[in-house]
Amino acid sequence: MGVPPYRRIAAEIAGRITTGELAPGDRIASTRQLTERYGIAMATATKVLSTLREQGLVRAVPGVGTVVTTQAVTPDAAPDRERVVRAAVTIADAEGLAGLTMRRLAAEVELPTMSLYRFVADKEELLLLMMDGVFGRYPLPDLDPDHDGWRACVEAIARLQWTMYRRHPWLAQAVSFTRPLLAPRAMAHTEWTMRALDGHGLDTNTQFRAAVMVANHVRGTAINLENEALAEQETGMTGEQWLQGQRERFEAVLATGRLPMMARYLAADDREFDLGTLVEFGLQRLLDGLAPLLDR
Repeated sequence: MGVPPYRRIAAEIAGRITTGELAPGDRIASTRQLTERYGIAMATATKVLSTLREQGLVRAVPGVGTVVTTQAVTPDAAPDRERVVRAAVTIADAEGLAGLTMRRLAAEVELPTMSLYRFVADKEELLLLMMDGVFGRYPLPDLDPDHDGWRACVEAIARLQWTMYRRHPWLAQAVSFTRPLLAPRAMAHTEWTMRALDGHGLDTNTQFRAAVMVANHVRGTAINLENEALAEQETGMTGEQWLQGQRERFEAVLATGRLPMMARYLAADDREFDLGTLVEFGLQRLLDGLAPLLDR
């Protein structure tokens, strides 16, 4: 996954220290032993031990070698992986993915930055755990396709996903349908939707495409949520306030007469548009399109 070998090996040894498998005073493999055990170069082995020393987990003892320090983090004193992931979600909720750095996270959980790699291999794994954790907080709809119907089930899962994206605006940026992070609880949403569509004569390929199509509609709309949240933080204005500030520009463009349909819409008293409305309108049109396939 692009993790440097020295960091991966250091994280493995750090994990053994954290769990107590390697106790204070225990010897750590020498650079020569590391090269033989992992098939790495001497320079890489040296970086492994340097990384562990920087984390305060080991120290060199003359005549003995490298040993686990008596100050090494123990399971009782250290934040566990779940706490690290929760802290990362909290930061991303407040500051977006751009505000979530390993340094920022380390400060939040009061650990040296390099110590985070005892819990996650890299930021990609952290993001995977964050996604899976968020999806796990929201139970799948308590509906039965045989009793409630396929359409009600698909509507329910789409609305659940929209709720998740609204509460965690960064989540839409993390979800990908081209290079997906394999988060089991996120994948369960696709499985649940496919099951809702099962039994109507669709082959598995079509079921999968339909499930991803609906999920991508919700996710694609939700991409705007984080951008809007960041824009509101930077400008201090809501979207509606920003539009009011652009009123003269809108009027100047519409006054040219080149956009009569837009002018008619903006002049209407009953116009209604927000991201939630867009999600629901698009969802119903997608399901209208699926209905002939499933109800034939």
